[in-house]
Amino acid sequence: MDLFEQRDEEPLPLPDADVRLLRRPVLPLPAAQVMARLLEETPWATREIRLFGKTLPEPRESAWYGDPGTEYRYSGLLLHPLPWTPLLQQLREAVERASGSRFNSVLLNHYRNEQDSMGMHADDEPELGQRPVIASLSLGAERVLTFRHRYDRALKPLRVPLADGSLLLMAGDTQRYWKHGIAKLSRPCGPRLNLTFRQIRT
Repeated sequence: MDLFEQRDEEPLPLPDADVRLLRRPVLPLPAAQVMARLLEETPWATREIRLFGKTLPEPRESAWYGDPGTEYRYSGLLLHPLPWTPLLQQLREAVERASGSRFNSVLLNHYRNEQDSMGMHADDEPELGQRPVIASLSLGAERVLTFRHRYDRALKPLRVPLADGSLLLMAGDTQRYWKHGIAKLSRPCGPRLNLTFRQIRT
């Protein structure tokens, strides 16, 4: 039995994974209004991460929100959660209804233009558990998320355009077998926000 209930979801053709795409907006407010408020209300920061033994600035801005005690570690960073805002609480409730899962934290990423990106990675940190459910909400300019199998090189990468207001759901063994990322673009591109809702094991 699939983890996600049937809610007009499109399963993606990824072996060893459970990934669904909801193209219809699930937001309590118009997507443009949500994005404008998040851009204005969020204390965006550019953090330095450890990558291949080097300290580098992240190629995007980010912010971490969550319940008390939902600290999150990745790439040499330790993030302490900011308290939920009324808008983020509304979004959490909408995403929980759409996914059928519960979340206690969210990572916000701000891709300012075509030069901002996200390297290939898996969300496999210990505090997420072995088979985490992650709901990824996209706002603003469309960007392409690439999936690449971690072990089977015979499997071709899958490129998934993430449109404004879409919700990508990753569950099961997805993080164990697949990496995902967003590459820079050679053409001009407007800003994009991405909210990845997670359940941190406290």
